[in-house]
Amino acid sequence: MRIEILCTGDEVLTGKIINSNFSYMSQKLEDFGLQVVWGTTVGDDREALLEAFRLAAGRADAVIVNGGLGPTVDDLSQEMAARAAGVELVLNEEWLATMESYFQRRSRIMPPNNRKQAMLPSTAEILDNPIGTACGFALDIGGARFFFTPGVPRELRRMLEEQIIPRLLAKSGIQTVIHLKRFHSYGIGESRADALLAGLEELAPAGAVKLGFRAHYPQLETKITVRGADMDEVERTLAPVTEAVRARLGNFIVAEDDRTLEGEVLGGLLAAGGTLAVAETFTGGQIAARIAPLPGAERIFARSVAARAADQLGAAVGLAPGTDGTAVAVARALREASGASHALAVIVDLDEGSDRMDLGGTIHIAIAAGERVETREARVLGGREWVRLGATEMGLDCLRRFLQGLPVAERIDFEKV
Repeated sequence: MRIEILCTGDEVLTGKIINSNFSYMSQKLEDFGLQVVWGTTVGDDREALLEAFRLAAGRADAVIVNGGLGPTVDDLSQEMAARAAGVELVLNEEWLATMESYFQRRSRIMPPNNRKQAMLPSTAEILDNPIGTACGFALDIGGARFFFTPGVPRELRRMLEEQIIPRLLAKSGIQTVIHLKRFHSYGIGESRADALLAGLEELAPAGAVKLGFRAHYPQLETKITVRGADMDEVERTLAPVTEAVRARLGNFIVAEDDRTLEGEVLGGLLAAGGTLAVAETFTGGQIAARIAPLPGAERIFARSVAARAADQLGAAVGLAPGTDGTAVAVARALREASGASHALAVIVDLDEGSDRMDLGGTIHIAIAAGERVETREARVLGGREWVRLGATEMGLDCLRRFLQGLPVAERIDFEKV
């Protein structure tokens, strides 16, 4: 089945906003074995939209239109969908009641222009939007089934997963069960992971497994898409493949599926009955910000200290003036001052002028737990943002390794020897 994604809006066409919705939709569809063949971006212009709808209808089996469902004059998707399909726009009383209830629950009066969002092509099938007022809908234009979605990312994502993908799978005639297994790793680049996982697809029947990657520094996501007649067959096919991925990527895997690195740290501390204090320079408190908001963090998170320089950090954790504020000294002092069972210190020595990609910084990490202290030092190139992201991720990963009994100091691909 040939699928086209058609994104609308002047702000998208002119580059004023990054079109992250297209990226999300395309990747999500691919995860389910659905192929996107064309991608189109059109501004808020009636004739341009009409032409785009007609072109898509002539070459695709299914078209997902994103944006243009709002209440303002430049939201044109309903109007032009009706025109392209050759039907009338009519007031959908069901959706009007849904919108009115939406506003009532929030003790607000619905503005008159929101009524426009209930004007739908007469042949439209409603696609529910339980978290917004933009009514998604589907209808046929020419030989293609069109799915109209809101531009608000969280509304789009829920509608895509709950409403559109099941309809596309049914339309495609795919009878197999498709399952996506994900591995999140830190410290290993895409090319190295690809080499380590060479031949992975041969562990399964031909065509049953597809390997893919998504690099988003500092992590790498390894995706395994598995097809089978039913979930039992999928699980049988997946078992040797996941075992091989875990064996080949080893300690670089920080989490799987919907789990996260910070979630693994939290879980490790909860399992150990421990508590945590964090001290960091240059990262702006990003390590603490990854852990503190998690459900259950109130049971383990004791203190966070952020400073711009090591001497300021040392003073904040109680080191005497003139004391060398090394990561080890800071970690020990922080653990003592906070009463936490575990203290993590991350100190960054940034190169002068390190907004250039050929400069970077040295990351000093220390973890203190009782009398035990583990340290890690690494030099990372790539400019200020690269160093900041790398220091945040490395600090969390070292703590994960510490809690899981793995080597804390293991060389990574992003490290300059």
